[in-house]
Amino acid sequence: MTELIEPISDVSPVRQVEAKSRGDEGRPPSFTELVYAHHDWWKARRAGTPDHTAEAAYDTVLAAFEARHGQIVRAYWCAEVESAVALTERARLGRLLSPDYGFHRESDWATKNVPDVAAELHRCDELAVRADAVLTGVRQRICLELVVSSASHLLSLADERAGSRDRAKNAAALEQERAEIAKIEAYYREAANGQAQLVYFGGIAMVMVAVAALAALWLSITWATPVAALMAGAVGAVVSVIQRINTGTFELDYDVGGPYAMFLGGLRPLIGGAFGMAITFAFDGGLLHLPVAASASTHDRRLALLVLGFLAGFSERWAQDTLTSVLPGAQGKSKSAPVSGTAAKDPPAGKEPAHE
Repeated sequence: MTELIEPISDVSPVRQVEAKSRGDEGRPPSFTELVYAHHDWWKARRAGTPDHTAEAAYDTVLAAFEARHGQIVRAYWCAEVESAVALTERARLGRLLSPDYGFHRESDWATKNVPDVAAELHRCDELAVRADAVLTGVRQRICLELVVSSASHLLSLADERAGSRDRAKNAAALEQERAEIAKIEAYYREAANGQAQLVYFGGIAMVMVAVAALAALWLSITWATPVAALMAGAVGAVVSVIQRINTGTFELDYDVGGPYAMFLGGLRPLIGGAFGMAITFAFDGGLLHLPVAASASTHDRRLALLVLGFLAGFSERWAQDTLTSVLPGAQGKSKSAPVSGTAAKDPPAGKEPAHE
């Protein structure tokens, strides 16, 4: 589809000329003003009568725009109407940090009579906004580059229609771009979910370090069943998350932002530890039968309780069914998981909810 991009897609270097910007003094020009300035310059150039005033105005507006938003690294400028799409890149702290990217589009004049193209451009806008807000680093750059590429191709179709060319031949191209945007959406979802998993696991790691430090300090002094069960349940919860990530069945609500994903991750070992403590108390207190011999030593009983705490943290469903089985009439209403068998599997993992 690269043949649809106009030869003037690459932005010319800024020429050092003295001219008045179209924008108000003291205010950086908008992308709309840049598009107007470029179109005036392009019309004169295409007509074969270069206008040095329009050229100087375009260079000045371009310099002011890039000073505010960063260098234009990719752009498509319509040849027939005042419309364009561009991607800007602005360095931060001398390139020590990831650069800021900006997606700019002005296409109302090109798409006012082509609602099918306008609808797909709106999808590009949505993807660009979400990629800018959610993704970081290389994944953000890749996603925005793909969005700009599709937006450029779509805008080129609208530009051809504005030039009164054959519209029928663009139908197949439009369908192809719809498929490409669907691929970009899939890439965004995969990248955002992977990035959210890292943040989520960061929250798990922070809480696990605190729980492990507390448990190690306490158990080094004296044995405490609640503390040991808390640690075992927290470890089981973490292993459960790692297993689901490895199987590709762990998804998060990535659009809620990094801090919230980290908060949810921090809750995971705490919930696992709470189930571990509850199931351990149920067995240790006699509500449920501990599957060890009556003559077992204290050491063996402690190991059995740690295993049960781990299973409770690993499979919350098994822990809930096991605890429910001690309620009066629970056996008659529903089949409970066996208290001494293998832990039941968690339900099929879909999108991770807003709570654990």
